[in-house]
Amino acid sequence: MEQIHKQKLYSLIFAVAALIGMFLPWFSLGFFGSINGFHGWGILSFLGILGVGAACFLGGDKLLPFDETFKKVALGSFGAIILGALIFLIQIEFHAGFGIWLTIIAGVLGLVWVLGKINLPDVKKP
Repeated sequence: MEQIHKQKLYSLIFAVAALIGMFLPWFSLGFFGSINGFHGWGILSFLGILGVGAACFLGGDKLLPFDETFKKVALGSFGAIILGALIFLIQIEFHAGFGIWLTIIAGVLGLVWVLGKINLPDVKKP
């Protein structure tokens, strides 16, 4: 099994949480159903998720933390996740679904994680 650095692993976990939020309802239409994050500005959030994945898998040695270039790519990608969801939220003004909140929270946690403002346990240690 291939190993991956803690910084990249948690970044991927936050990106997957944001991706799950993309599939959940972002906007409720009442009796007519709901809309997920793959509409309008939600596409920016999806591109941010792809950017985080690219930063993790294309960013040199997977056993090392992000280098400066790919750290900036990851930060910008988490920013895009947040920005796309926030713009979508501002446009709908009401009836926000659970998915949009999950996407925003995952984006914020990923951003502060890559910035080094929070410390999470090492999953490799018993």
